[in-house]
Order: sequence, then C-alpha cells, then structure tokens
Amino acid sequence: MPLAVAVPAAVLAGLALLVAFPPYGVWPLAPVGVALLAAAAHRRRLRAGAGLGFLTGVAFFAPLLAWTNLHTGYLPWVLLSLLQAAYLALLGAATAWVSPLADRARWCWAPLTGVLWVGQEALRDRTPFGGFPWGRLAFSQGDAPLLRLAAFGGAPLVTFAVAVAGGLLLAAGWRRWDAAGLRSARWWRPVAGLTVGAVLVCAAGLLVPVGPAGGGATVTVAIVQGNVPRLGLDFNAQRQAVLDNHADATLELAARVADGTQPRPDLVVWPENASDIDPLRNRAAGARIAQAADTIGAPILVGAVLLGPGDGQVRNAGILWRPGAGPDLDQLYVKRHPVPFAEYVPLRDIARMVSKQVDRVRADFVPGSAPGVVRAGPVVLGDVICFEVAYDEVVRDTVTGGAQLLVVQTNNATFNVAEARQQLAMVRLRAVEHGRPALMASTVGVSGFVAPDGRVSDATGFNTREVVVRQLRLADGRTVATRVGLWPEVVLAGLAVAALAGAAVLRRRQRVGSA
Repeated sequence: MPLAVAVPAAVLAGLALLVAFPPYGVWPLAPVGVALLAAAAHRRRLRAGAGLGFLTGVAFFAPLLAWTNLHTGYLPWVLLSLLQAAYLALLGAATAWVSPLADRARWCWAPLTGVLWVGQEALRDRTPFGGFPWGRLAFSQGDAPLLRLAAFGGAPLVTFAVAVAGGLLLAAGWRRWDAAGLRSARWWRPVAGLTVGAVLVCAAGLLVPVGPAGGGATVTVAIVQGNVPRLGLDFNAQRQAVLDNHADATLELAARVADGTQPRPDLVVWPENASDIDPLRNRAAGARIAQAADTIGAPILVGAVLLGPGDGQVRNAGILWRPGAGPDLDQLYVKRHPVPFAEYVPLRDIARMVSKQVDRVRADFVPGSAPGVVRAGPVVLGDVICFEVAYDEVVRDTVTGGAQLLVVQTNNATFNVAEARQQLAMVRLRAVEHGRPALMASTVGVSGFVAPDGRVSDATGFNTREVVVRQLRLADGRTVATRVGLWPEVVLAGLAVAALAGAAVLRRRQRVGSA
C-alpha cells in the first residue's frame, strides 16, 4: 500500500477502534480498525510498521482516555496515551515482520492477526507496573455476538475472534496497489470481504450458548449510589458529606421497606470511597454506617479508605458491615491492584522530575494479598474495586474462591460518563466469562446489574443520587473460561511468538535464496 494511503489508513484504524468502544458502541468497527492497521503495515519495513502502529495508537488511545485529563491536567493523559500507543507501535512492527507468512498463504492473515493482537494485549496488560488493560478489543464487544465467546476463553478469546474477523476482511478485500492492480481490481471484492466477515462474526457468537454457570438461591440486592457534592479530585474534600449521602439514601430505602413499597434487601452495596473516613478508627463514621445497617436490617458492603498498616499508608477496602454486629473484619477485602501514579507513586523521586503533580498522592495505597471473596450471609461475593475489573486473574480468583455474585465497587467522581460506560462494558464481559450475575456500584454512576448473558438492567444516570434494587439468582458452577484460566492467552500468545520466529526463518531463507 502506498505510504500516502497507509498513513490515513492507520489513523482511520485508530478512529474505527475508538468508535467501537463506549460511549459510541459501534462494535462492528473493531474488526474494520484491525484490518486497516494490518493493511497499512503489511510488507513495510519494521520502523515504518512501528510508525503506522503508533499513529493508530494515538488516534485510538488519546480520545479513548480523554477522561484522564478532566481534573489532573494534560500531562498524565498525554503520557498514558503515548505509552499505550507504543504497544500498538510494537504490533505494527510485528505485523510488518510476519508479512512473508501472509504472502505465502493469503488466508493466514486471519490467524496471524488474531494471535498478534492477543500477544500485544498480554504484554500491555502486565507492563509496566502491572499494566493497563484499558482498550482491549474484547471490551468493545458488549453488544456483539462475539461476547459469548468469553464463556470459553475469557477476554483473550474474544480479542482473538475480533482480530481474526479483521484478518478475514483484509484477506478477502486485499488487492494489488500498483497501477495494473488498481485498474483490474473489482469493486465487489472489498464488499464481499466485508459481508463474509460480518456473517462469520455473527454466526460464531450466536451459536455459543451463555447463561448462569449452575443454579443457586435467589437474593435481593440493593445498590446505593449516593453521589458526591461536586465532581473532581476534591470530591473527598467533603468526605463526611459523601458518607452522609450514602447513609441517608440507605435510610430512605429502609423507610420504603418499612411501608411495604420496597422488598427488604438481603445485601446492600455501597461503592468505592463511600467512606473516605476510616470507620474502624473514627467513631462518628462507624456510627453513621451502623445506623444505616441496623435500620435497613441487612449487611452493607462498604467501600472505605482505611488507615495503615504503616505511617503514610492507606488501604482501599470493601468491608462488610453487619446489622447489630458492626464491621466483620474476617470479611474484609483490600484492593490487590492499586493504580500506579493514582493510588501510589512508584519511583517517586524520578516521577517528581517529570511532574510535581505526583505529590498530590500523599499516602501510598498498600495492596492486599487475598482475593475478594466476601461471605455475606446468603451470598458469597466476588468483590473487585474499580480498575481491577480489567484484570483477568483478579476477577477469576474470586470465582474459583467460591463467589456466586460479582461486585465491582468503583468511584467515577474524578472521571466522566464515558469512562463509566467503558468500565461497565468490562463488567458485562466478566459476567459472561464466569456465568455469574454481576453489579457495578458507583458513587456517581453508572451503577447497575448485569445478567450472566451480559444484559444490563437498572442502569443509573451519571452524577445523580439513585438506589436500585433487584432480585438475582446466584450461580455456583464454573464455565469453561473459569476452568481453563490463563491457558487460552498463554497458547495464543505462544503462537504469536512462534509466528514471529517462523517469519524470521522465512526471511533468512529468502535472503539466502536471493544471494
């Protein structure tokens, strides 16, 4: 492809990927974006492939992650976007490198594209400082038939299928880009490629059954979205007001239960940061939560910031508060994957040289060590906090530990509705992946329930105070994805490495043959 065509194709690839994700949600464009990048990088030198991949990455990640600059300034957003774009630069270089394999067998483009995308995401999900899995292809497929594949191989299998669909579009629609090729090209070939790819995408997903993994009891669960006095980084400057909002909303729910207009919940879920005052050390905060729990007559899973264990350290926790008994310290989950440069600052002295904004993180959050398995009376919860929902193993560990209901406690007060909807898309994938009902509880929205087939119900508005109650059927079985764990990603990433090695061998033979 001429460079004058490849450059805009790479940019369009990033924009197509962007529009596939919430809040736009045009999921069929994800394979189109994959195909455009693969076409642009095909047969290019490594540096050119990397440059085109980087263009795609910037066009994709800069607007996708624009919510990170709402209250922290442009520098964190720019640095994060460029870092994520660098991984697509690696993907572009890898795509260029394996071109000889695709040239030997045109339909190899589909599996090659699939395994390279999985390999890129596997690397990006883990590096640096634990990785940042936002923007995985799988998370764009909330309304797509391919979401069903999550029950068999989790996010890696869904990403693989989306990228394979993109490879099929490319293989079916590719044509020669010299003058003779352009003159002889037929208009129907790209159209046929798009049609075949769309049919394959729909057929593959629609044939996969999804639903709850096993049966269980029925419980009534309430989500309390108390809202905050104002959005932004200073939302917790009025910590007492945030706590009061959630306590008052729970008391209002209790009043509706008392007059018979609302069923009594078996469990109430408050979001992350519902109490930024440590309720285990502050008697007034503890008393406020106890009042809410005792009045509603049900345990409350409280998102709280706890001081310690050391000086200058805090913990982001979900703690079960039982009516009449108070905090159950045996049912305490501490966030295992704090966000670097947001909840703790690695290499602080070096980071300060880049921006003194890092000193806004005054106390480092200490990670927990145990999965978020919380036993709350009639239901065992799989609790994860905020961005942890993006990490495969953090969620899976709760299910293998016995979780019957997935709970995502989050605080979106420093972001916007686009970020909240992107996060809810991840919850949808996790529900299908593990065959579990799930919910997301946010301070400001979007909160809501997700069925084991990925359907969302009772979704709240953004920056509003709302309480939603729903009856859920628990699940206690295991899907194929839960059983196999990391193996689909290991196998597919291994095949990506094998493809790179195979291309190296083929390139060497071609050089020897031409010598």
